[in-house]
Amino acid sequence: MAFDPYAPYGPVVDSTIRAATRNVWGRYGSGLQTRQAALEDTLAGVEPDLVCLVEAWRWGESSQPERVAQRLGLPHHHFAGDWEQEDWVSGIGLVCRWPMSEPRRRQLRAEDGTGYGEVVHVVVDGERGPIQLFAVVLDYPLDASGIRQAQVRQLASFVNDVAPRRDLVIVCGDFNAGPDSDEIRMLTGRSAPASPGLVFYDSWEIAGDGSPGYTWSNRNPLAATGLYPNRRFDYILSAWPRRHGVGHPIRCSLLGVRPPDQDQISDHYGLVAELRY
Repeated sequence: MAFDPYAPYGPVVDSTIRAATRNVWGRYGSGLQTRQAALEDTLAGVEPDLVCLVEAWRWGESSQPERVAQRLGLPHHHFAGDWEQEDWVSGIGLVCRWPMSEPRRRQLRAEDGTGYGEVVHVVVDGERGPIQLFAVVLDYPLDASGIRQAQVRQLASFVNDVAPRRDLVIVCGDFNAGPDSDEIRMLTGRSAPASPGLVFYDSWEIAGDGSPGYTWSNRNPLAATGLYPNRRFDYILSAWPRRHGVGHPIRCSLLGVRPPDQDQISDHYGLVAELRY
């Protein structure tokens, strides 16, 4: 078939999928039950198809993704993690409208093995084709850009190894890096790619409201104690290009932003995006 410069993707689909991501701050701090209820209410208000919970928890026989799934009426959930805290375990939670494969975890480290980062991958049996979903957390210190660049290269290599190029690929989570950082530029086509041929749409950049979109904001008292600058740390990325424009973001907004004088859900704000699917 000849290339059509006026329709390079073929007919562009109008149907969408709604994905949400949030660093939920585990079971830290006070008012856990209040925070959990607010998280569930906020997610219920946007009716997502996929949810990524970074710093999610498992406590005894209960887990945060299980509770979120029950509240949202979504039938599928996973918890993947083994970082033991006082009486609970920290990890990554996934909640989904459709069946998911068993999680595959990969540690993300610097070349010398230092640092902390992880990616969890599942294949979602979506109603309009497979979705390759990757939930990510990268190292957090302000001076760890070099470590995060190594982690991004490992992440990109993992995506290329396991995700067919015809599928919708969604990578979401807490990258602890602003959009102008070298590590994010490697993913969004502003510098040499982290892995050959792999580049992503940044949902906020394409479909946000034009503001900086800070998800780590000093308006949030739980974040302000860190004495960090305001940054957009959290992302919903989708691989480009795909036939029929699949993965193209058409809408993206901050999730769970509350006035400073109200109880906060987490030290991060969340994101929700609608992607062509």
